[in-house]
Amino acid sequence: MIDLNLVIGKAYITSDGGWFMDVFNVTDKEGKKIKDEATLTQIEDYIRKSLGADSRYIPSRRRSVDVAAAADHNIIELTGTDRPGLLSEVSAVLTSLKCNVVSAEIWTHNTRAAAVMRVTDEDTGLAVTDAERLERIREKLSYLFRGGNLSRGATVSSRTATTHTERRLHQMMLDDGDYEQLQRQAPGQSQRPNVTVRNWNDKDYSVVTIRCKDRSKLLFDTVCTLTDLQYVVFHANIDAKDNQAYQEFYVRHVNGSPMNTETERLRVIQCLEAAIERRVSEGVKLELCTNDKVGLLSEVTRIFRENSLTVTRAEVTTRGRMAVNTFYVRGSAGEAVDQKAIDSIREAIGHSLQVKGQAEPPEPQKKESPTWFLFANLFRPRSLYSFGFMR
Repeated sequence: MIDLNLVIGKAYITSDGGWFMDVFNVTDKEGKKIKDEATLTQIEDYIRKSLGADSRYIPSRRRSVDVAAAADHNIIELTGTDRPGLLSEVSAVLTSLKCNVVSAEIWTHNTRAAAVMRVTDEDTGLAVTDAERLERIREKLSYLFRGGNLSRGATVSSRTATTHTERRLHQMMLDDGDYEQLQRQAPGQSQRPNVTVRNWNDKDYSVVTIRCKDRSKLLFDTVCTLTDLQYVVFHANIDAKDNQAYQEFYVRHVNGSPMNTETERLRVIQCLEAAIERRVSEGVKLELCTNDKVGLLSEVTRIFRENSLTVTRAEVTTRGRMAVNTFYVRGSAGEAVDQKAIDSIREAIGHSLQVKGQAEPPEPQKKESPTWFLFANLFRPRSLYSFGFMR
């Protein structure tokens, strides 16, 4: 549901390894029931095309639309060590190489950074096809990511094929090992996700349970990670209420076995924690909607850098002749952004830059009463096993 801007409130997933049945309770992003027939038809068409021709689904009430592979731009993928001003440096290099950034998504997590950028030739507005020029782009960006005394290198690829950007970012950061040696939780910081794994030996399942703060695209992030770790979800119970999410997955490895070692279980837990945290936005949210032009990203990120701000996450898109960009920024040392810096940035960029909000303050630690555990299980979502569905 990620591309349709739908919110999944509850979900039940079951499979016997051949056939499956999934039930999703969804609303729009404002939490309202979807009643528009055109939107419902779009959902049906989207799911039917995603499942493929062998799936049985409600017949579409309109013709499907073919999506052609995009060959009018290059996709550049970057992974490496994060540092203040990195996005500014990358965009400046691309501008110097006569490349225009059409869209980009950048994530940072646990001192690592990953980016998927779609670029075109500044003169033609089409993909760069010259092999020598593509190699020059790779070399300069690789050198940029390896600059200084960085302990880890960079991976740079350039291609013309389409990709699901957010899925690809998860794969890139997973391959880059951003889940390793996670930074310890600082005092006063919000609670990290609670991920547990236990084996149900009678059924040869590993049961993965996740409790964390609910947010948009959470289920997408966790399911993608389990899939990339080569686990198959046979059953699942998903619930979200009062800003809290509960997810329970019954999984086996693609070889048919549950998780057999403590090392395997620990890796799954760390990878799921990282997947949940990657999309958590830290800092002040800034939105820029202005006329698009070559070098815009380089110009804007340079202004951020001059005001001692670093970008923790960014979404850059082009709609017609307009650039619609979202940045999450904080101080270069990780501190909160003060109003003086915001005023300076708006003076340089103009009032097309809007401040949409700040990172939420950490939730106060709740002191649990001695008898809390007596009632906790009455109110948390019930597992499939406790309902008798898994026998």
